[in-house]
Amino acid sequence: MNQDAVLTPAAERVLAVAGKLFYENGIHAVGVETIATEAGVTKKTLYDRFGSKDALIGHYLRRRDERWRAHVREAVEGRPRVAPARRPLLVFDALDEWMARENTRGCGFVNAHAELTDEAHPGRLVIAEQKRWLLDYLRELAEQAGLDNPGKLADTLLVLLEGATVTASLGVVPGAVRAAREVAKSLLDVS
Repeated sequence: MNQDAVLTPAAERVLAVAGKLFYENGIHAVGVETIATEAGVTKKTLYDRFGSKDALIGHYLRRRDERWRAHVREAVEGRPRVAPARRPLLVFDALDEWMARENTRGCGFVNAHAELTDEAHPGRLVIAEQKRWLLDYLRELAEQAGLDNPGKLADTLLVLLEGATVTASLGVVPGAVRAAREVAKSLLDVS
């Protein structure tokens, strides 16, 4: 199925159910029969709409990525009065909100990456694109702010964000995202 194709209502149900089950239970722990039953469709409908479980996984990750990107953009671009040098900090704020609402079991992309060991799996491409997009977006924000060495700064900010995501999901450091934001703030040299 083409990632850009309009999904039927049944396919949307399958995708919503699969996304919930994959995230809550793990990709390998959830079979297509369970997804079909929970979505109120037959396995044949699931396969007709998505072709395979692997393709469905790719769609699930793509849909999650679309929601994440929209959330980040809204958090950053929805606040145009924030000084350009402070805008990268808004990504940390977006992550903190997302963690509370969407990432109670950790990053869906990191979790999926751990399960999808085949480099050619369609989900692995989506995961790599998601992380690359965030790195590029951070670089873009640093460039717009006129900050020194925006590429290296973006690399560092991404490491802080990813580390905070994992640390927060494990409950190791209370307020991990806020702590990472403070480090980022010192790197940006803004008050």
